[in-house]
Amino acid sequence: MNRVLGLTLVALVMSGAATAQSTAGAAPALSAPAVSRQPPQTSPAEKARNDAAYAAYLKAPDTEGTGPYPAMKEEDSSLPDHVVYRPKDLNKIGKGQLGLIGWGNGACSADGAGARFELAEIASHGYIVVAPGGIHSGPESTPLPPPGGQKFHMATSAEDVKAGIDWALAQNARTASPYFDKIDPAKIGVAGFSCGGVHALVLAGDPRVKTIIMQNSGMFPDDSKMGAALLGGLKLNKATLETLRIPVLYILGGPTDIAYENGMDDFRRIHQVPVMVVVNNAGHGGDFIKPNGGASAFAAVNWFDWQLRGDKQAERYFVGPDCGICVDREWKVERKNFPAGQ
Repeated sequence: MNRVLGLTLVALVMSGAATAQSTAGAAPALSAPAVSRQPPQTSPAEKARNDAAYAAYLKAPDTEGTGPYPAMKEEDSSLPDHVVYRPKDLNKIGKGQLGLIGWGNGACSADGAGARFELAEIASHGYIVVAPGGIHSGPESTPLPPPGGQKFHMATSAEDVKAGIDWALAQNARTASPYFDKIDPAKIGVAGFSCGGVHALVLAGDPRVKTIIMQNSGMFPDDSKMGAALLGGLKLNKATLETLRIPVLYILGGPTDIAYENGMDDFRRIHQVPVMVVVNNAGHGGDFIKPNGGASAFAAVNWFDWQLRGDKQAERYFVGPDCGICVDREWKVERKNFPAGQ
Protein backbone atom coordinates (compact mmCIF):
# COMPACT_ATOMS: atom_id res chain seq x y z
CA MET A 1 0.00 0.00 0.00
CA ASN A 2 1.75 3.12 -1.18
CA ARG A 3 2.85 6.21 0.71
CA VAL A 4 0.63 6.80 3.75
CA LEU A 5 -0.62 3.30 4.42
CA GLY A 6 2.60 1.78 3.16
CA LEU A 7 4.75 3.81 5.54
CA THR A 8 2.53 2.72 8.37
CA LEU A 9 3.31 -0.90 7.62
CA VAL A 10 6.96 -0.25 8.29
CA ALA A 11 6.60 -0.30 12.05
CA LEU A 12 4.27 2.13 13.67
CA VAL A 13 2.04 0.61 16.27
CA MET A 14 1.53 2.48 19.45
CA SER A 15 -0.72 1.77 22.45
CA GLY A 16 -1.33 -1.43 24.22
CA ALA A 17 -3.26 -4.18 25.94
CA ALA A 18 -3.95 -7.83 25.74
CA THR A 19 -6.68 -10.16 26.81
CA ALA A 20 -8.99 -10.14 29.75
CA GLN A 21 -11.62 -12.69 30.56
CA SER A 22 -14.10 -13.24 27.76
CA THR A 23 -17.47 -11.61 28.24
CA ALA A 24 -20.19 -14.18 28.61
CA GLY A 25 -22.38 -14.34 25.54
CA ALA A 26 -20.02 -12.14 23.54
CA ALA A 27 -18.10 -12.91 20.37
CA PRO A 28 -15.32 -15.54 20.56
CA ALA A 29 -12.56 -14.65 23.01
CA LEU A 30 -9.24 -13.43 21.73
CA SER A 31 -5.99 -15.17 22.49
CA ALA A 32 -3.21 -13.36 24.34
CA PRO A 33 -0.36 -13.21 21.82
CA ALA A 34 3.25 -12.61 22.68
CA VAL A 35 4.44 -9.09 22.04
CA SER A 36 5.71 -8.69 18.49
CA ARG A 37 9.33 -7.99 17.64
CA GLN A 38 9.13 -8.51 13.86
CA PRO A 39 6.42 -7.32 11.43
CA PRO A 40 4.78 -10.12 9.42
CA GLN A 41 5.92 -10.68 5.87
CA THR A 42 3.68 -9.76 2.94
CA SER A 43 3.62 -12.11 -0.04
CA PRO A 44 4.23 -10.63 -3.51
CA ALA A 45 0.66 -11.47 -4.52
CA GLU A 46 -0.77 -9.79 -1.42
CA LYS A 47 1.43 -6.75 -1.96
CA ALA A 48 0.20 -6.45 -5.54
CA ARG A 49 -3.42 -6.60 -4.37
CA ASN A 50 -2.74 -3.99 -1.69
CA ASP A 51 -1.00 -1.69 -4.15
CA ALA A 52 -3.86 -1.99 -6.64
CA ALA A 53 -6.46 -1.30 -3.94
CA TYR A 54 -4.57 1.72 -2.69
CA ALA A 55 -4.08 3.09 -6.21
CA ALA A 56 -7.86 2.88 -6.69
CA TYR A 57 -8.40 4.65 -3.36
CA LEU A 58 -6.14 7.51 -4.42
CA LYS A 59 -8.27 8.09 -7.51
CA ALA A 60 -11.62 7.72 -5.77
CA PRO A 61 -13.61 10.90 -5.15
CA ASP A 62 -14.12 12.23 -1.66
CA THR A 63 -17.21 10.97 0.13
CA GLU A 64 -19.75 12.83 2.26
CA GLY A 65 -20.36 10.06 4.79
CA THR A 66 -23.63 8.33 5.65
CA GLY A 67 -24.68 10.50 8.59
CA PRO A 68 -27.38 13.19 8.66
CA TYR A 69 -24.90 15.98 7.86
CA PRO A 70 -23.12 15.48 4.49
CA ALA A 71 -19.47 16.20 5.18
CA MET A 72 -16.57 17.89 3.46
CA LYS A 73 -12.86 18.35 4.01
CA GLU A 74 -10.97 21.61 3.67
CA GLU A 75 -7.81 23.47 4.55
CA ASP A 76 -8.61 26.60 6.56
CA SER A 77 -6.28 29.60 6.21
CA SER A 78 -6.60 30.28 9.94
CA LEU A 79 -5.16 26.83 10.72
CA PRO A 80 -2.03 26.19 8.65
CA ASP A 81 -0.92 22.63 7.96
CA HIS A 82 -4.16 20.95 9.03
CA VAL A 83 -7.19 19.42 7.32
CA VAL A 84 -10.66 19.97 8.75
CA TYR A 85 -13.55 17.55 8.22
CA ARG A 86 -16.96 19.03 9.01
CA PRO A 87 -20.61 19.11 8.03
CA LYS A 88 -20.94 21.08 4.78
CA ASP A 89 -23.83 23.24 5.93
CA LEU A 90 -22.95 24.66 9.33
CA ASN A 91 -26.14 26.74 9.24
CA LYS A 92 -28.06 23.55 9.99
CA ILE A 93 -26.04 22.93 13.16
CA GLY A 94 -27.57 24.09 16.42
CA LYS A 95 -25.89 25.43 19.55
CA GLY A 96 -23.41 22.97 21.06
CA GLN A 97 -24.43 20.26 18.61
CA LEU A 98 -20.99 19.32 17.30
CA GLY A 99 -18.48 17.03 18.94
CA LEU A 100 -14.75 17.51 18.34
CA ILE A 101 -12.18 14.85 17.43
CA GLY A 102 -8.40 15.30 17.20
CA TRP A 103 -6.87 12.79 14.76
CA GLY A 104 -3.34 11.36 14.53
CA ASN A 105 -2.26 10.31 11.02
CA GLY A 106 -0.99 6.91 10.02
CA ALA A 107 2.83 6.85 9.91
CA CYS A 108 2.67 10.20 11.77
CA SER A 109 2.76 11.55 8.22
CA ALA A 110 1.90 15.03 7.01
CA ASP A 111 -1.02 13.73 4.95
CA GLY A 112 -4.19 14.95 6.60
CA ALA A 113 -6.22 13.21 3.87
CA GLY A 114 -4.79 9.73 4.40
CA ALA A 115 -7.93 8.58 6.28
CA ARG A 116 -10.34 10.86 4.39
CA PHE A 117 -13.16 8.30 3.99
CA GLU A 118 -13.36 7.52 7.70
CA LEU A 119 -12.90 11.09 8.88
CA ALA A 120 -15.65 12.34 6.56
CA GLU A 121 -17.88 9.55 7.85
CA ILE A 122 -17.33 10.66 11.45
CA ALA A 123 -17.91 14.31 10.52
CA SER A 124 -21.20 13.44 8.82
CA HIS A 125 -22.56 12.35 12.20
CA GLY A 126 -22.10 15.80 13.69
CA TYR A 127 -18.39 16.12 14.49
CA ILE A 128 -15.51 18.39 13.62
CA VAL A 129 -12.45 16.21 12.96
CA VAL A 130 -9.07 17.91 12.62
CA ALA A 131 -6.00 16.11 11.25
CA PRO A 132 -2.51 17.60 11.02
CA GLY A 133 -0.80 18.06 7.65
CA GLY A 134 -2.17 18.93 4.24
CA ILE A 135 -4.21 17.27 1.52
CA HIS A 136 -1.57 14.97 0.05
CA SER A 137 -3.60 12.02 -1.23
CA GLY A 138 -6.79 11.67 -3.21
CA PRO A 139 -8.11 13.78 -6.08
CA GLU A 140 -6.56 17.21 -6.65
CA SER A 141 -4.00 16.63 -3.93
CA THR A 142 -0.38 17.71 -3.75
CA PRO A 143 1.79 14.59 -3.48
CA LEU A 144 4.29 14.39 -0.67
CA PRO A 145 7.91 13.95 -1.73
CA PRO A 146 9.07 10.34 -1.51
CA PRO A 147 10.81 9.48 1.78
CA GLY A 148 14.57 9.55 1.56
CA GLY A 149 16.15 6.21 2.43
CA GLN A 150 14.68 3.86 5.02
CA LYS A 151 14.93 6.07 8.11
CA PHE A 152 11.53 6.87 9.58
CA HIS A 153 10.66 10.46 10.42
CA MET A 154 7.62 11.71 12.33
CA ALA A 155 6.35 14.53 10.13
CA THR A 156 3.60 15.45 12.60
CA SER A 157 3.41 15.48 16.39
CA ALA A 158 0.98 15.27 19.28
CA GLU A 159 1.33 19.04 19.54
CA ASP A 160 0.03 19.31 15.97
CA VAL A 161 -3.02 17.23 16.90
CA LYS A 162 -3.55 19.38 20.00
CA ALA A 163 -3.26 22.53 17.85
CA GLY A 164 -6.27 21.32 15.84
CA ILE A 165 -8.34 20.92 19.01
CA ASP A 166 -7.23 24.32 20.32
CA TRP A 167 -8.09 25.98 17.02
CA ALA A 168 -11.58 24.50 16.89
CA LEU A 169 -12.35 25.62 20.46
CA ALA A 170 -11.06 29.10 19.68
CA GLN A 171 -13.32 29.22 16.62
CA ASN A 172 -16.21 28.11 18.80
CA ALA A 173 -15.67 31.15 21.00
CA ARG A 174 -15.23 33.68 18.18
CA THR A 175 -18.48 35.42 17.23
CA ALA A 176 -17.43 35.99 13.62
CA SER A 177 -16.59 32.31 13.06
CA PRO A 178 -18.96 29.94 11.24
CA TYR A 179 -18.28 27.53 14.13
CA PHE A 180 -19.38 30.03 16.78
CA ASP A 181 -21.15 28.28 19.67
CA LYS A 182 -21.71 25.12 17.61
CA ILE A 183 -19.13 22.88 19.36
CA ASP A 184 -19.75 21.38 22.78
CA PRO A 185 -16.41 21.64 24.65
CA ALA A 186 -17.50 18.72 26.84
CA LYS A 187 -17.59 16.40 23.81
CA ILE A 188 -13.94 16.00 22.81
CA GLY A 189 -12.22 12.77 21.81
CA VAL A 190 -8.92 11.76 20.25
CA ALA A 191 -8.07 8.94 17.89
CA GLY A 192 -5.24 7.84 15.65
CA PHE A 193 -4.10 5.28 13.13
CA SER A 194 -0.91 3.30 13.84
CA CYS A 195 1.83 5.84 14.71
CA GLY A 196 -0.93 8.44 15.04
CA GLY A 197 -2.33 6.39 17.89
CA VAL A 198 0.72 7.38 19.93
CA HIS A 199 -0.15 11.02 19.47
CA ALA A 200 -3.70 10.28 20.59
CA LEU A 201 -2.30 8.50 23.65
CA VAL A 202 -0.17 11.54 24.52
CA LEU A 203 -3.32 13.70 24.47
CA ALA A 204 -5.39 11.24 26.51
CA GLY A 205 -4.05 13.05 29.57
CA ASP A 206 -5.56 16.37 28.44
CA PRO A 207 -8.44 17.03 30.87
CA ARG A 208 -10.63 18.21 27.99
CA VAL A 209 -10.47 14.79 26.30
CA LYS A 210 -13.19 12.32 27.27
CA THR A 211 -12.30 9.19 25.27
CA ILE A 212 -9.70 7.69 22.93
CA ILE A 213 -9.74 5.28 19.99
CA MET A 214 -6.59 3.43 18.97
CA GLN A 215 -6.91 2.13 15.41
CA ASN A 216 -4.43 -0.49 14.26
CA SER A 217 -2.14 0.78 16.98
CA GLY A 218 -0.39 -0.31 20.17
CA MET A 219 2.59 0.62 22.32
CA PHE A 220 5.88 -1.07 21.54
CA PRO A 221 7.43 -3.15 24.35
CA ASP A 222 9.66 -1.09 26.62
CA ASP A 223 12.74 -3.04 25.50
CA SER A 224 11.99 -2.63 21.80
CA LYS A 225 14.82 -0.99 19.86
CA MET A 226 12.33 -0.12 17.13
CA GLY A 227 10.05 1.58 19.64
CA ALA A 228 12.94 3.52 21.14
CA ALA A 229 14.04 4.67 17.70
CA LEU A 230 10.56 5.76 16.65
CA LEU A 231 9.24 7.18 19.90
CA GLY A 232 12.49 8.69 21.17
CA GLY A 233 11.39 11.96 22.77
CA LEU A 234 7.74 11.19 23.52
CA LYS A 235 8.43 9.81 27.01
CA LEU A 236 5.82 7.10 26.64
CA ASN A 237 6.09 3.50 27.77
CA LYS A 238 3.84 0.65 28.77
CA ALA A 239 3.43 2.22 32.22
CA THR A 240 1.71 5.16 30.51
CA LEU A 241 -1.28 2.90 30.00
CA GLU A 242 -1.74 2.71 33.77
CA THR A 243 -2.29 6.48 33.87
CA LEU A 244 -5.28 6.45 31.51
CA ARG A 245 -8.38 8.00 33.06
CA ILE A 246 -10.80 7.79 30.12
CA PRO A 247 -12.49 4.90 28.24
CA VAL A 248 -10.45 3.32 25.44
CA LEU A 249 -11.41 1.43 22.29
CA TYR A 250 -8.85 -0.56 20.31
CA ILE A 251 -9.71 -1.44 16.71
CA LEU A 252 -7.24 -4.01 15.39
CA GLY A 253 -6.85 -5.83 12.09
CA GLY A 254 -6.07 -9.34 13.29
CA PRO A 255 -2.81 -11.33 13.36
CA THR A 256 -1.56 -9.85 10.08
CA ASP A 257 -1.84 -6.36 11.57
CA ILE A 258 1.64 -5.41 12.82
CA ALA A 259 -0.12 -3.52 15.61
CA TYR A 260 -2.13 -6.54 16.73
CA GLU A 261 0.16 -8.13 19.30
CA ASN A 262 1.24 -4.81 20.80
CA GLY A 263 -2.35 -3.59 20.96
CA MET A 264 -3.53 -6.80 22.60
CA ASP A 265 -0.75 -6.48 25.16
CA ASP A 266 -1.94 -2.94 25.88
CA PHE A 267 -5.44 -4.22 26.50
CA ARG A 268 -4.18 -6.74 29.05
CA ARG A 269 -2.39 -3.99 30.98
CA ILE A 270 -5.32 -1.57 31.30
CA HIS A 271 -7.39 -2.25 34.43
CA GLN A 272 -8.56 1.10 35.73
CA VAL A 273 -10.93 2.32 32.98
CA PRO A 274 -13.47 0.80 30.59
CA VAL A 275 -11.48 -0.71 27.72
CA MET A 276 -12.59 -2.73 24.71
CA VAL A 277 -10.71 -4.35 21.85
CA VAL A 278 -12.47 -5.34 18.63
CA VAL A 279 -10.65 -7.31 15.97
CA ASN A 280 -11.44 -8.08 12.34
CA ASN A 281 -9.28 -9.44 9.53
CA ALA A 282 -8.48 -6.15 7.79
CA GLY A 283 -4.73 -6.26 8.51
CA HIS A 284 -2.69 -3.21 9.40
CA GLY A 285 -4.18 -1.10 6.62
CA GLY A 286 -7.52 -1.44 8.39
CA ASP A 287 -10.71 -0.37 6.67
CA PHE A 288 -9.51 3.10 5.74
CA ILE A 289 -9.73 2.62 1.97
CA LYS A 290 -13.15 0.98 2.11
CA PRO A 291 -16.26 3.05 1.33
CA ASN A 292 -16.97 5.42 4.22
CA GLY A 293 -14.23 3.74 6.24
CA GLY A 294 -15.98 0.37 6.38
CA ALA A 295 -16.89 -1.47 9.56
CA SER A 296 -14.14 0.22 11.57
CA ALA A 297 -15.55 3.70 10.94
CA PHE A 298 -19.01 2.43 11.90
CA ALA A 299 -17.57 1.21 15.21
CA ALA A 300 -15.73 4.51 15.74
CA VAL A 301 -18.86 6.61 15.17
CA ASN A 302 -20.85 4.49 17.60
CA TRP A 303 -18.10 4.68 20.21
CA PHE A 304 -17.95 8.47 20.01
CA ASP A 305 -21.74 8.76 20.03
CA TRP A 306 -21.89 6.61 23.17
CA GLN A 307 -18.95 8.09 25.04
CA LEU A 308 -19.43 11.74 24.12
CA ARG A 309 -23.19 11.99 23.69
CA GLY A 310 -24.52 9.21 25.88
CA ASP A 311 -26.48 7.85 22.92
CA LYS A 312 -28.39 4.74 24.10
CA GLN A 313 -28.54 3.06 20.70
CA ALA A 314 -24.80 3.49 20.30
CA GLU A 315 -24.30 2.12 23.82
CA ARG A 316 -26.18 -1.07 22.87
CA TYR A 317 -23.65 -1.59 20.07
CA PHE A 318 -21.00 -2.21 22.75
CA VAL A 319 -22.82 -3.11 25.99
CA GLY A 320 -24.67 -6.30 26.89
CA PRO A 321 -24.18 -10.00 26.07
CA ASP A 322 -25.91 -9.53 22.72
CA CYS A 323 -24.41 -6.17 21.86
CA GLY A 324 -24.38 -5.23 18.18
CA ILE A 325 -20.68 -5.70 17.61
CA CYS A 326 -20.65 -8.81 19.83
CA VAL A 327 -23.01 -10.70 17.51
CA ASP A 328 -21.43 -9.41 14.30
CA ARG A 329 -19.36 -12.27 12.88
CA GLU A 330 -16.91 -9.86 11.33
CA TRP A 331 -15.60 -8.99 14.79
CA LYS A 332 -14.04 -10.69 17.80
CA VAL A 333 -14.49 -8.77 21.02
CA GLU A 334 -12.99 -8.43 24.52
CA ARG A 335 -13.91 -5.83 27.14
CA LYS A 336 -13.26 -4.91 30.77
CA ASN A 337 -14.79 -2.55 33.33
CA PHE A 338 -17.96 -2.13 31.30
CA PRO A 339 -21.42 -1.18 32.63
CA ALA A 340 -23.50 -3.81 34.43
CA GLY A 341 -25.55 -4.23 31.24
CA GLN A 342 -22.81 -6.42 29.83
